[in-house]
Amino acid sequence: MIWRPYQQMKKMPSPVEIEDAEGVYLYTKDGRRLIDSISSWWAVIHGYKHPTLTSAIVEQAKRFSHVMLAGTSHRPVELLSSKLESFLPKDLNYCFFSDSGSVAVEVALKMALQYCVNLGRANRRKILSLKNGYHGDTFAAMEASDFAEYHYILDARGETRRGVAIPAETDALEEAFDRNGDEFNCLIVEPLLQCAGGMRTYDLAFLSRARELCDQYDVPLIFDEVATGFGRTGNRFVSDLVQPDVLCLGKALSGGYIGGAATIANEKIFGAFYDDDPRKALMHGPTFMGNPLFCAASLASISLFESENYLEKIANIERITRREIGDFQDDRVRETRILGGVVCLETRDASVLDGYREFALDRGVFARPFLNYLYAAVPYVIEEEELVRVLDCMKEWFSR
Repeated sequence: MIWRPYQQMKKMPSPVEIEDAEGVYLYTKDGRRLIDSISSWWAVIHGYKHPTLTSAIVEQAKRFSHVMLAGTSHRPVELLSSKLESFLPKDLNYCFFSDSGSVAVEVALKMALQYCVNLGRANRRKILSLKNGYHGDTFAAMEASDFAEYHYILDARGETRRGVAIPAETDALEEAFDRNGDEFNCLIVEPLLQCAGGMRTYDLAFLSRARELCDQYDVPLIFDEVATGFGRTGNRFVSDLVQPDVLCLGKALSGGYIGGAATIANEKIFGAFYDDDPRKALMHGPTFMGNPLFCAASLASISLFESENYLEKIANIERITRREIGDFQDDRVRETRILGGVVCLETRDASVLDGYREFALDRGVFARPFLNYLYAAVPYVIEEEELVRVLDCMKEWFSR
């Protein structure tokens, strides 16, 4: 039996069985064609069966599919590392590869803690993060998150949590640093858009002030752009606007075609590890880090993102979304949020969305609302008519 994610197995509905996929469409075993309104958890930005991505993976597989990155190297990982150095802002140049976004965050948190330890600041044991934050389901990532609906299992550990969560408000940020600035080993945020926490948005001024305070207290600033990177907020990366010390990428990095992630550090962070002392080395090494198939897909995905003017595509998605649903109102909806390639209707009660999945399937849309959030995060290659169908489906649910 497959043990499904985020599901009470005893009560879960039957999964939709997919037999094929192309563009923005999923083709089911029972003959339906469904628009994937959530890009397979926000990753498949180029759509399915893109010939460029498929070819990159196939050509690399003809050579070799995997080799460990300890004691060996290979051209795809060298090319991807070099590409990320030139593609990312300023001195985010040191790429540590892993196999998922959650592990990328885990590595970032480990980097930040050891950065402090390597500099003789072992007393810095607290992680500063945001309320409603979500950074993955591994243990350090859970401690850096504030999502009780998913991570209540942490309470069973019987330990004092090291995470301090604050609202994404400048006053709260300044107060936290005034009170505990010398105890933080990092500040980690999903910049501008908190995805799994409810597609919540906040102001860029908060991040600018965070950068200033992290510099003042020498606290590593980590941006988790696993979900927000590659245009999802309407920006190429939020890191282009405010630069972190450590950046986590995943999901859309490979176009959603194969699992993999990267944790990229700046010179300051890397310099604290570069030493004659072996104990100052980063002792971490996922088996599939820098997997050649992942690297080949990622290089092809970045090339598509650059060459096909994706920021214009995303701006058009946002424009259409605001036109179609921006002024939508219903007594059951607390707030409508739109940013870049994301729209979210936050309902006042989770029961409002009972049955929406099946309702959408009947209208040719694959959707997965969670808690009290009905959202879409479509592939960037979606056509206007297809996007309008997704948005009409969302609105029609409330007009029954």
